Amino acid sequence: MLPIVTFIGWHDSGKTTLASQVVRHLKQLGYRVAVIKSTKETGIVFDTPGSDTDTHRKAGADSVLLVAPDQIVMMTDNSGYSLTTLAYRYFPEVDIVIGEGFKEARQVAKIEVFRNSKELLRDQVSGVIAVATNEKISGDYIFRLNEAAEIASFIEKRFLQDTGNGTDHTTLLVNGSRVPMKDFVQDALAGSITGFVESLKVNSGDIKEIEIRITVPKKR
Repeated sequence: MLPIVTFIGWHDSGKTTLASQVVRHLKQLGYRVAVIKSTKETGIVFDTPGSDTDTHRKAGADSVLLVAPDQIVMMTDNSGYSLTTLAYRYFPEVDIVIGEGFKEARQVAKIEVFRNSKELLRDQVSGVIAVATNEKISGDYIFRLNEAAEIASFIEKRFLQDTGNGTDHTTLLVNGSRVPMKDFVQDALAGSITGFVESLKVNSGDIKEIEIRITVPKKR
């Protein structure tokens, strides 16, 4: 299963700075990293110097996807897909997806970043696994804002070590949503499709990955 960790927090909490530093450390550890950023702004010019997306690119992210209410900067309209669907659809080849925003995302691990806020998001949303702040608060997995390396290590230990165990090798998306499958179902589906492809006289020695998209005809 593709690990997804998103950084959440109120405006000007330092999410972009901390997330990009964590991306840099994960890259230094040898991982392939994609970033998906959510924003409320519209009409944004992508990758302009000093922009948040430019910050993530300079941090070494292999891919950056900017999600705005009116557009996704991949020359496509905003489809309304969830963070999980975006990650599986656009970045299946990376080791981890780092999000920024998406505080309402379901079944996604979140790290809250805050400076002076008295209203913690961890008390309002699900999935918060750690907090980054310089304020004195209680709880498990509390990091300082300058501990990007420690946060990257925390993410590595929790989501990236021993990824060969229980990792999905067959992914099924139906109407844009991922459908969880047990190992034997993944094996059966992969075996059937690979068999059909090999029957088309494709050199099986060259097959490393197969992608298939099916559009179901409308019923009359």
